[in-house]
Amino acid sequence: MEPSDPKDQIPCLASGDRGAWSLGSKFILKDRNSNPPVHEAATTTFVKENTIIPVPGIAKEWTDGTRHFILAERVPGETLEKVWSKITEEKREELAKETAEYISQLRQFHSPKIQSVNRQPLHNAFLLGGDSYTVHGPFSTQDELWDTMVANFKDVPDEVAALWKERMPSPLPWTLAHADLTNCNIMVDPETFKLTGIIDWETSGYFPVWWEYVGAMFGFGSNDAEWKGLLRKYMPDYSGALGWFRDIYHLSHGF
Repeated sequence: MEPSDPKDQIPCLASGDRGAWSLGSKFILKDRNSNPPVHEAATTTFVKENTIIPVPGIAKEWTDGTRHFILAERVPGETLEKVWSKITEEKREELAKETAEYISQLRQFHSPKIQSVNRQPLHNAFLLGGDSYTVHGPFSTQDELWDTMVANFKDVPDEVAALWKERMPSPLPWTLAHADLTNCNIMVDPETFKLTGIIDWETSGYFPVWWEYVGAMFGFGSNDAEWKGLLRKYMPDYSGALGWFRDIYHLSHGF
């Protein structure tokens, strides 16, 4: 397994403008600001209807004023984050392989643009810059992707940026990705450690063909970094794109 870079490890924190509540044993109510627009229900429904990936069913979605609500079925099990220390190395490997096999089903879906499944802009601070309120796209070309990325560079000489652009791996085809496979979003059976569901599809959409693999470079703590390192072993290998993006990210963010 490729060792995780400590600089990629960031705390797994929930945003302050949202929450989730258990409604009995069957449902979860999620509440967040309605701006930017929320695509989680549309994506989750698309995945449920077009793959066999275990995802929560969406019972209802609505907006009330500035708040957006999703009533979703509760996925059985515990988060991988919670049970990680109880899982043997062998079982961790099995879970990583199982998860990667499910996620591979997303890769059959392509789009002419970077966009959500319902053709709306996306937010992804690691790739596109900004924060969870900043949306980008839709856009369709490699140059548009690069222009969005380079706008976030800090104190990077133009000649250095030009060299990075030349080395940029082709992002095509724009490929459906979950884009946030942190251990908080992986649900497992606490006894067998088999996958029971993949949750939190709000940042999902059509991204560069290498982004699911490359985006797993970011670890929300050491356990999540270890998990994502295992997961990458069973995903299509985009290690060249990973090296390219890691160099860009660290140099452009000043660490």
